Amino acid sequence: MELKTKVSAEDGKHDLVITREFDLPVELVFRAFTEPELIEQWMGNKVLNFEAKKYGSWHFEKTDDKGNVVFAADGVIHEFIPNKKMTRTFEMYNTPFGVQLEVTEFEPLTEDTSRINIHTIYESIAQRDQVLKLPFTQGINWAHNQLEKFMSKFK
Repeated sequence: MELKTKVSAEDGKHDLVITREFDLPVELVFRAFTEPELIEQWMGNKVLNFEAKKYGSWHFEKTDDKGNVVFAADGVIHEFIPNKKMTRTFEMYNTPFGVQLEVTEFEPLTEDTSRINIHTIYESIAQRDQVLKLPFTQGINWAHNQLEKFMSKFK
């Protein structure tokens, strides 16, 4: 199966670029990334906090069936331009990955299609390469598939 979400990472660099085209208007994709009740639906994470504004903070977590936290992440939103751009920090708890900087740009292609470009910068080349050894690309592709499927009902 072809992965619709593309991850580009050049050797010897601290960053990567994630690109995905959606059969959704840019406004719906932006809402999926910035409205807590929508984030919870397509990501499957609990949104403990999400302040959709410049200098707003965010905090997500996921628990297993026994209530144990299996994923937690948070950060600060540094730039927030509706339907265009969000720049934020991203830090996962209990991992060696450090703080990442994510610049997500939302681009309309047509009235009914759009693209996101996520430029993620890591503290080191080693951290970025460690993330790429995980099933990262498949996971983000799965999440974006969920986003497109869930948000299609709002068209």
